[in-house]
Amino acid sequence: MKFSELGVHDDILHAISYMGFKNTTPIQEQAIPEILAGKDLIACAQTGTGKTAAFVIPILDLILEHPAGETTTLILVPTRELAMQIDQQVQGIAYGLGIHSIAIYGGSDGDDWGQQKRALTQGGDIVIATPGKLIAHLNLGYVKFDTIKYLILDEADRMLDIGFHEDILKIISFLPKERQTLMFSATMAPKIRTLASKILDNPKEINISMSKPAEGVLQAAYLCYENQKIDLINYLLDDKPEYNSILIFCSTKVKVNELARSLKKNKMSVEPISSDLEQTDREKVLQGFKARRTRILVATDVLSRGIDIKEINLIINFDVPHDAEDYVHRVGRTARADATGVALTLVNDKDMGKFQQIEQLIEREVIKLPLPENLGKGPDWKPGKSSGNFRRKKFSNSKKGKTGGKKFKGRPSGQQSK
Repeated sequence: MKFSELGVHDDILHAISYMGFKNTTPIQEQAIPEILAGKDLIACAQTGTGKTAAFVIPILDLILEHPAGETTTLILVPTRELAMQIDQQVQGIAYGLGIHSIAIYGGSDGDDWGQQKRALTQGGDIVIATPGKLIAHLNLGYVKFDTIKYLILDEADRMLDIGFHEDILKIISFLPKERQTLMFSATMAPKIRTLASKILDNPKEINISMSKPAEGVLQAAYLCYENQKIDLINYLLDDKPEYNSILIFCSTKVKVNELARSLKKNKMSVEPISSDLEQTDREKVLQGFKARRTRILVATDVLSRGIDIKEINLIINFDVPHDAEDYVHRVGRTARADATGVALTLVNDKDMGKFQQIEQLIEREVIKLPLPENLGKGPDWKPGKSSGNFRRKKFSNSKKGKTGGKKFKGRPSGQQSK
């Protein structure tokens, strides 16, 4: 469907056309009409499906149709990076429309606090905020949200994972009961439905591509011991100049820094990013990666959701994600929209059970590739009893022995689940 068929304002159509938006994604096609009709909504869609535009476009249209000159929209997000991303997209589409937004998030200095306070008290049309930072402002009594008409919770499951449930309910207590509420989530876990039952009014429900990586992602895994991982990463990246945008996820800040140091010793263009960095430094690192000045970004899981970095060629999970759903979000950083990408996961002998849970979730066996000979033998694929209490599913989409035309070091090992 074309955006012009949705009935949004001509000025918005012009803006999104200039940004390269022509046809809707499935989540946009289904969500935008419901939002324009004033309905509450709970939408489940994976990373990279166009969720942000699915609520930004209709909200801007509603603001244009009913201008108020005061804050009418509150968007809650789990991380500062996502707050900045949404703020940038709002400003990009709203440029020339006379609609203003502000991002409220932590990790800022005193000057930023003052700017946030002035914006909250003087009133912008749209406030995009992380819950903790917004509550800090609300507790001081100068923020008035009695004019809020639209509340959006983006990455709602992630906010609950982080522990923002009570913060969300507290923020909602400051809002009018008569409002339109939208929840966007990558999963439809029971806790999401519980929260939805508390804050949504007879919502429309949309489910898009739930819990599966995009079709354009080639997935593979290496079975290795923990002490083989850094050497394996160096080996994989050393002769792959065609991959000019690589994102590596580690489970801890210590591993992020250790891996980044090793790659730098091999003269690779790499930067680490974690909560150890000041916010301004984090923004500089991200901008360098987006602008292709930095080829490799080594990150903690803070970036697995919500960062819109286009055309990432290769995602590597240095560690198996603790939560099977997080695998989908990490892998979702590549193969955005209609692009293709590669996602590799390093699986040690202790994490095989967790990785089997991921395979069960995505209903696909991920091909296991052999280690390079110079690294020695890795562990055999034996997830065993550590795979949890999941019932065995039929892998309906299994693609055994296929690599989609991409070349890796070595041939498929044939070490598949039995």
